[in-house]
Amino acid sequence: MFHYPNAPRLFRTSPRRGAAAVLTAALVGLTAAGAAWSAPSATSRTSASVRTCTVGDLYLSMGRKEGAAGSLYWPIRFTNTSTTSCTLRGYPGVSVLDTAHHQLGRPATRSGSSYDTVTLTPGHSAPAVVRTTNGPVGGPCLRTGAYLRVYPPASRTAALIPAPWTTCSGVFQVGPVNVEGAI
Repeated sequence: MFHYPNAPRLFRTSPRRGAAAVLTAALVGLTAAGAAWSAPSATSRTSASVRTCTVGDLYLSMGRKEGAAGSLYWPIRFTNTSTTSCTLRGYPGVSVLDTAHHQLGRPATRSGSSYDTVTLTPGHSAPAVVRTTNGPVGGPCLRTGAYLRVYPPASRTAALIPAPWTTCSGVFQVGPVNVEGAI
């Protein structure tokens, strides 16, 4: 089940008062929908001796899309496939590519401000969530991409994930890698 302890701080779209209420309603809707995600063995402990995860240490995949309050949320899962623990801290770089690997629109902007270092033990995952509007709400939708190009935090090497993604209304955001769930 999704867990949203810091929900109002994540995917903040504006400093206006109403934005937090809309996000809270969206997150309650996701919880009520029974969204499934957990990363019980990913921790937010920091250890000076644990190295940063590289693309070679990780398997990236997409979780289940969820829609709520006019938004579409989709978790990117970072799974440690190495034999040792590694850490991720911060935001991945994410952009949408077509079938010819040309970028569609702008890369995702960062959303939220609070995050910890996530330590991934071998075989365990932690998500970062991408968000757009659920259709043309105040602007058009770009054509649907075939892949997400994802740079793990602190990495200059990307991985491609097959993922049909449509950015709508100029909204394309990504949250930090976290252990609280999908948002």
